[in-house]
Amino acid sequence: MKNISRNEFLKDLSLLAGLAAIPGFSQASDTYLKASRMKLGMVTYLWGKDMDVPTLIKSCSASGIGGVELRVDHAHGVMPGLSAAERKEVKKKFADSPVKIVGMGTNQQYDSPDQVKLRDSIEKTKEFVRLSADIGGSGVKVKPNQFHKGVPHEQTIEQIGKALNELAKYAADYGQQIRLEVHGNETQDLPNIKAMMDVATHPNATVCWNCNPEDLKDGGLVHNFNLVKDRFGDIVHVRELNDTSYPYQQLMDLFVGMNYDGWILLECRTDPADKVQAMKEQKKIFNDMVASAQKKTGKS
Repeated sequence: MKNISRNEFLKDLSLLAGLAAIPGFSQASDTYLKASRMKLGMVTYLWGKDMDVPTLIKSCSASGIGGVELRVDHAHGVMPGLSAAERKEVKKKFADSPVKIVGMGTNQQYDSPDQVKLRDSIEKTKEFVRLSADIGGSGVKVKPNQFHKGVPHEQTIEQIGKALNELAKYAADYGQQIRLEVHGNETQDLPNIKAMMDVATHPNATVCWNCNPEDLKDGGLVHNFNLVKDRFGDIVHVRELNDTSYPYQQLMDLFVGMNYDGWILLECRTDPADKVQAMKEQKKIFNDMVASAQKKTGKS
């Protein structure tokens, strides 16, 4: 068992106290806490897009959400233009709370055939790597976006993979992970993501599962999950877990079955009036799904 600081211990107690106050939490939590190390967090898109840092921390603490990925250009204002002092202030606010910064969620992409644009995106990603390190995050989310007319798919795949390798090596020096979101027209098809990762051989280049309809194509969820599961990083993006258009329980079964210990991050698309209550409801659904998955997989 690793040693933890007194502050970390107190933060864990604070988070557990918040979780215990959520209706229905106790029904699933005992098994969850014993056997699963998966953690529920959120992406600031869309439920947190209008929240500044104090509001994010307050909302996540009240709902039992343990971490946040800070999407760029949102009201939290955490961007590369922050001074060293401002970065320290952001880091301290989260460090003094039960909520962790999971990392930065960027829109940087490496598919453009324009080599000037490609290099600019790579360098901007490095800025976010340094920012994430300064504020206490653990990685940077990036994405492929599209294939381009007249450019062979294989060429774009290789270009993305090579960019990821460069960034993964750079980020490792800052203790950060590069997380490729399964995203984009055709680029989000899992065979294409696997091909990119076959080029991006650096172990610090990882995949962020993104819960797209395309996950269910060409062999189905289990087949596509298995294509990239050996490259999963510390984050997964999900929508509302009670959205029946996607097999979320089956997905939780797969993650529990492989002993996944990263962050399941809510990237919800609806616009409820009471965001904190909606977050509490998602937390309860998550706990129940994990408990059910543990029962099925024998992980409890």
